Amino acid sequence: MVEHNEKCDHTCRESCAMLNEALRRETASVRFYETVFDECNAPEVKSVLAEIVDERRVQILKIIQKLNELRAKSQAMDGITNSFS
Repeated sequence: MVEHNEKCDHTCRESCAMLNEALRRETASVRFYETVFDECNAPEVKSVLAEIVDERRVQILKIIQKLNELRAKSQAMDGITNSFS
């Protein structure tokens, strides 16, 4: 079993380093499963792999959406702050 020791620095601005890392890893896992899918000849295994890829893609979209929300919120806050300058 792989042990994960990631810690959030809580220093992000306009984005989230941990979400960006999650996005990177999810994208890599989709590429892996797609490669396995392409190499597989067993229909029942291909079916499971296709489901996994679809589920991972949904998670990727959720991560991207949250990153976009964080970016928009930060830009809005910057606009408010700049209006007082």
